[in-house]
Amino acid sequence: MQQYSQLKAMLAITKASLIAIFRSPQSVFFGIFFPIVLIVIFGALGGGGGLSVDVGIDSKSDTSNPVYASIKNSPLLNINDARQDTLEDLMNKGRLTALIQINKISGANGADTYDVHLRSSSANQLQLPALQSVLNGIISTLDKKIHPEQTSIATVSVEEVQGREYKAIDFYLPGMIGFSLIGLAVFGVAFLFFNLRETLVLKRLYSSPINRLNIILGETLARVIFQMITVFVLILFGRFCYHFTLARGAITFIDMVIVSLLGLIVFMGVGFVISGVAKNQNIIPIYSNLFMFPQYFLSGSFFPTSILPKSIHWLIEALPLTALNDSLRKISFEGASIFDCWAQLGILLGWGIVIYFIAVKTFKWE
Repeated sequence: MQQYSQLKAMLAITKASLIAIFRSPQSVFFGIFFPIVLIVIFGALGGGGGLSVDVGIDSKSDTSNPVYASIKNSPLLNINDARQDTLEDLMNKGRLTALIQINKISGANGADTYDVHLRSSSANQLQLPALQSVLNGIISTLDKKIHPEQTSIATVSVEEVQGREYKAIDFYLPGMIGFSLIGLAVFGVAFLFFNLRETLVLKRLYSSPINRLNIILGETLARVIFQMITVFVLILFGRFCYHFTLARGAITFIDMVIVSLLGLIVFMGVGFVISGVAKNQNIIPIYSNLFMFPQYFLSGSFFPTSILPKSIHWLIEALPLTALNDSLRKISFEGASIFDCWAQLGILLGWGIVIYFIAVKTFKWE
């Protein structure tokens, strides 16, 4: 008698489930088409990826003057206090709009004036006008307070250094990958296993010769394959249509796929939990949106997290979608490796451990 093959049975379930996914207009639309539409919209903007003004103070700067004090206390500027070499690196990678160096200029009439010198990289040129506007506003306020009848207390000068060009697509595409992964993973898995349980399909499969773990693996593998195809399509579309930055070429592409896979597995765990605790189909969207919607707006999918109140940054950084988005951007634009994203991946792994512990406790066959 021929021995029953668990592997063939699992692959058969995977194939059937994958065919069903591709035949579902909803899955294809929200998984591939809708993120591409958003990429087209954001890519057409032609703008940079950031809305905040992150700056650093050059170590050579004169800090014993009212101009420095006003810049330091401005609520419109996020001052990075890292070391000079770190600030230089962040500026070249586009994570700082500019380095500010304040130089004292002795006036002929005894009144001291200052040159506010901005050194900015081409990686973040599109935020430079906003920074200049903020600084001119600060200088104008000081002029009115200190010597309204004399020459302006300071002027702003700009120096550009060579750096990698930072485009809108470099910010938005990683966010769209995260948006697609969390949406289809949570909704897809939650609805799938709830319906399979309610229609007694899981119970019938459980009574078949196939191991119950292979049943779950087969269905899960189908969704992993579909979502990874989605990631491939989005990255390649961004690369060839909008010149999305892959800092290290094929290696960056592979690293992004690996990180996306980890994020997908974590998000699918949430779907397993929801399918287990939901009493009916109507409650699934509520539970799913409670998990997803706050992250859409807090995790940097559509706009930088730095514009949000600093008092909640600890919460933002702890969210799994934030960790996924940040790691994808570091890998794609900055050329970081997976190992350089250990903090973000650690957050994802931590969420995964907790979520799958709960999923095991709540999963039901009938």
